[in-house]
Amino acid sequence: MKSASAADYLHQTSLLRLLAVLALVLSAHVPTLPSWEVILLGAGLGWRALASLRQWPLPRPWLRSVIVLLVFAGVFASYGRINGQQPGTALLVAMAVMKVLEMRSRRDVMVTVFLMYFILLTHFLHSQEMWTAIYLLVCAVTITALLVDVNHPGQALPLRRSVEIGGRMVALSVPLALVFFVLFPRIPGPLWGLPVDAGGGGASRSGMSSEMAPGDISEMILSERTAFRVSFLDTVPPPRQRYWRGPVLDQFDGRAWKGSAMSQGIRKPEARLESSAISYQVIMEPHRGPWLFALDLPDPGLLPPKTFIASEYQMMRGGNVNETLLYKLRSHTRYVLQAELPPMVRRVNLGLPKGFNPQAAELARQLREQHGEPEAIVQAVLQKFRKEKFVYTLRPPRLGRDSVDDFLFRTQRGFCEHYSSSFTYLMRAAGIPARVVTGYQGGEQNLLGDYYTVRDADAHAWSEVWYEGRGWVRIDPTSAVAPNRIERGISEALGADEGLPDFLDRSGGASLRIRLQAQWDWLDSQWNRWVLGYGPELQQEFLQRFGIRDWSGMILALTVIATTLLSVIGLLLLRQFAPARNEDLAVRLWHRAQRRLLKAGIAQRPTEGVRDFAERVSLEHPEFASTVQRAADAYLKLRYLEGESPALQAELTQAVKAIRA
Repeated sequence: MKSASAADYLHQTSLLRLLAVLALVLSAHVPTLPSWEVILLGAGLGWRALASLRQWPLPRPWLRSVIVLLVFAGVFASYGRINGQQPGTALLVAMAVMKVLEMRSRRDVMVTVFLMYFILLTHFLHSQEMWTAIYLLVCAVTITALLVDVNHPGQALPLRRSVEIGGRMVALSVPLALVFFVLFPRIPGPLWGLPVDAGGGGASRSGMSSEMAPGDISEMILSERTAFRVSFLDTVPPPRQRYWRGPVLDQFDGRAWKGSAMSQGIRKPEARLESSAISYQVIMEPHRGPWLFALDLPDPGLLPPKTFIASEYQMMRGGNVNETLLYKLRSHTRYVLQAELPPMVRRVNLGLPKGFNPQAAELARQLREQHGEPEAIVQAVLQKFRKEKFVYTLRPPRLGRDSVDDFLFRTQRGFCEHYSSSFTYLMRAAGIPARVVTGYQGGEQNLLGDYYTVRDADAHAWSEVWYEGRGWVRIDPTSAVAPNRIERGISEALGADEGLPDFLDRSGGASLRIRLQAQWDWLDSQWNRWVLGYGPELQQEFLQRFGIRDWSGMILALTVIATTLLSVIGLLLLRQFAPARNEDLAVRLWHRAQRRLLKAGIAQRPTEGVRDFAERVSLEHPEFASTVQRAADAYLKLRYLEGESPALQAELTQAVKAIRA
């Protein structure tokens, strides 16, 4: 059988470079692929390299067909389907390696190289962060260098030379790419309009969800992921007022709180905004939920496009947030929300499951009989949290079926979701409409930029109770147990024995890490603002500064600038690849001899060599025979035989001077 040597269509060095570049391109997909496919990729690339080095034959067609069928079966078993972002990407990656196992011609090589370019785009389906763009730029340079190398017949180019050419070609494309990015009409929505299926389910990437159970938020505290960044345009509210309203949960099943269909309705409640407005701008990371986070309480008169205030004053979007989103808001920290409570809303916010938490229900009954007024009942429960041995901790014990009873009367150790859940339960059991609100609290000011970063570690849950004439009032039971949580953040509220992650450590010894973290966060915020957040609104705002106010002006500017850039790039390429001008002294002297003869009407023909030209001149113009023959002999010796000879250079110079027309 014929060996698998690539010598007929690709130099062995170039083939090994191709395998190395393919491994680089696929490496970022490794964390998202099933373990069996990672093993398959490593085995396929490794075997192909050994086959080239040891001249092994390529797999037979029937064996490759079996492997392809097994790959399809494996993808279906891992994802439950073969279409969609994740299974589709897994198939594409596997097929790229399978293509390497059947490369027999230059056409196969070119297909593999261009497939690498396409695979680069799929990385943005998983991450659009700055480091991803840097990694993909490096990959684009290496693939282009490989493209230069495989198109060099005979032998592989020196690695430095091919990388230099590839880098230059990519650099020439950057100005045009920037023009298209700035001027091309922006289409709102996720990349390519594909559904986001990574991770499955409805959980959000930022960790916030439409339901809350004991332990959910305490797990989020361990995540350093950024939820959103906020730039205040004038007044910065104090920490105790920085509650970022998210999903409102009004149904309790005995363990978890969930949002009802009513909470997602489009009929917003009446709100009277009393304090002065606080204006700010939010750059929110994708979280795959329909809600936007806003400082409690957002002004409904200034909402982002395609956004509405739902029936429980959640700020909702028409679809899930699957891309970085930039929006501006105005909020009021003092307000009266829904002073009149409709009967249906009252019933929902008093509802409790039957047969759960009998001790808590009895405690609520006693509080109602003892205090009567809702405000007094609220203060009594908060006083209970303050005086008894309740502990604010990231490591609460597991709770049983009657989770509220277990927390209030047995463990008394919990995180914010434990306190808000038990408090809301007690309020409802005492006949006071109440609900749980989840979101974020606080935010850390960046040391370099004038903005605040809100992370998953700032996730929080609190309660809202309804008072006659005052509407919904925020009550944060966590503040009764750990007031430092509200004023100074999570790191000040928990003890050193809680095992906080390093990014929450604000001790003096962590100053260098804090500065580096702030620098990176600032760079990341600029990337999110000007690249990922560059949507239709920001594009319109940016282009209006240059007098471009509509699509026709945008397209005209795009056409003019793109044409100019293409012309400049074309001229640079022509100049780069134009034949180099020969500055050899012998050539310059012979051109001088040609010009002298041209004055006498004697011209060297394009197809005529130097010696033939000298013989023709001797026959047709004997008066020039000796001088032209002498100049031709000196030129040929100097140009092709003896190189840089001062004696021959002098002889050729004298012979040219002797030619007088």
